[in-house]
Amino acid sequence: MKDRDQFLLDLRPQIESATVNASTLPDEQFQNRTLRPVILLQNDLLLEAFRNYVQKHKNVFYEMSIEKRMAYIENSIQKDIKFRNSLKGMVIGQFTIEEYTYYITNSSALNKRMMNLVKERLQSNIQLLDSLPAV
Repeated sequence: MKDRDQFLLDLRPQIESATVNASTLPDEQFQNRTLRPVILLQNDLLLEAFRNYVQKHKNVFYEMSIEKRMAYIENSIQKDIKFRNSLKGMVIGQFTIEEYTYYITNSSALNKRMMNLVKERLQSNIQLLDSLPAV
């Protein structure tokens, strides 16, 4: 399994602002070392998954104001459990065995961090969501 783990780690982008030091709490370390790089790596897939979600819900997203679109993104992640689980799977599938082992020890708190980062990523790419609806 070392080959898979090293391959996954080599694929991830480096995020210079994701600093970790001796006083950083373990969950925050996991967020900065694992979640943020994985979510950045999966950015295009997450955007496409959201476009597909919007299409399956009659494309009403495209008729909304920016403020309502931001709320729609948040609500879709918080309230639609199937969609939320799909997004989690896209992120968790990129974990190494060691990362997954840590994740399962505190999955509830880490899921909150993960979904908050995914929500922020989708919201920060809202212009991209407008220009390329799913086929």
